Amino acid sequence: MKQLLVFIRKEFYHVFRDRRTLLIMFGLPLAQILLFGYALTSEVKNADIIISDQSKDPNTAKIISKIKSSVYFIVQEKHLEDKAIDEEFKKGKVKCVLLFPPSFGEDLRHTGKATVQIIADGSDPNTAKTIINYLTAFIADYQLTLLPGDATPVGITPQLRMLYNPEGNGSLNFIPGVIALIFMIVCSTLTSVSVVREKELGTMEVLLVSPFHPIMVLLAKAIPFLVLSLVNFIFILVLSVGFLGIAIKGSILLLFAESTLFIITCLSVGLLISNIASSQQGAMLISMMGMMLPTLLFTGFMYPLENMPWPLQLISNIVPARWYYLIVKAVMLKGLGFSYVWKETLVLLGMTTALLTAALLKFKTRLE
Repeated sequence: MKQLLVFIRKEFYHVFRDRRTLLIMFGLPLAQILLFGYALTSEVKNADIIISDQSKDPNTAKIISKIKSSVYFIVQEKHLEDKAIDEEFKKGKVKCVLLFPPSFGEDLRHTGKATVQIIADGSDPNTAKTIINYLTAFIADYQLTLLPGDATPVGITPQLRMLYNPEGNGSLNFIPGVIALIFMIVCSTLTSVSVVREKELGTMEVLLVSPFHPIMVLLAKAIPFLVLSLVNFIFILVLSVGFLGIAIKGSILLLFAESTLFIITCLSVGLLISNIASSQQGAMLISMMGMMLPTLLFTGFMYPLENMPWPLQLISNIVPARWYYLIVKAVMLKGLGFSYVWKETLVLLGMTTALLTAALLKFKTRLE
């Protein structure tokens, strides 16, 4: 028994001395509990909505006051015409528009019935449905306050409209996210493993003493994966259109160009990882685990980014898939042109330049 206790004490010493073991035992559960319990929730909060009150009635004022006092919405009040509503949605910041018609107050007062329009961005159907549910609940709750002592039965009817996705098809939201996830993992993993394999087999030295410049070696590694990924992209589009019935509303040429840029970004990530990893297993682990989790958590197609604390929202800005996801949604689902996605394109271009520069500099340093 005494020997057993001695061995147990020795093992405790080993555990406490190994920082990696302590990190896995205590750091990983802490991070997961905080992320999944606090930040990553499907509940919608701080959603940007516009309320256009054309009635200016005491009833609308009370409903708006209830909505503004909630934690779910960031409310802008402005007068919007039909064309202006479309333009607000095209900017990509507004999730929903609540429109009180000019006759709302009069109709409610004289007939006891009135209508209100709720127009939501259906390109993210889950968020749109949640926001619609919140708003209809607020309206129904206010309606209940009018019933006691009122001889006229009151009925406020919300007229619902989902822009870009009238059927509320959930595939429309996941397809752009899945495309980003596939490219992020496949391109970075294959490129990093390809370069590291040369180091493991010892053939990298042969390449280094060849007349080719080191940059040419890296380009030769990346270009085949770029071509094959573009073929893969065409295959994904054919599947999406042919089998899932998703219509491409925007320019296919623009979508193809933006996808080419994103694939180059992913290949740059793979080249950078190949400079860090010393084995194929290490490169695969870093590429798959290091790219999969950030892409799933911080792209926005699984969890609304607006719900996350600001430090996590800042982190999401350095995830390339986030910007590509916004571009694909805008071009593929909303039919928007380059003038609406140029900011996201510039961000991706800047990331690609930085990643490629870092990969090439690191490669040169290793050669010296």
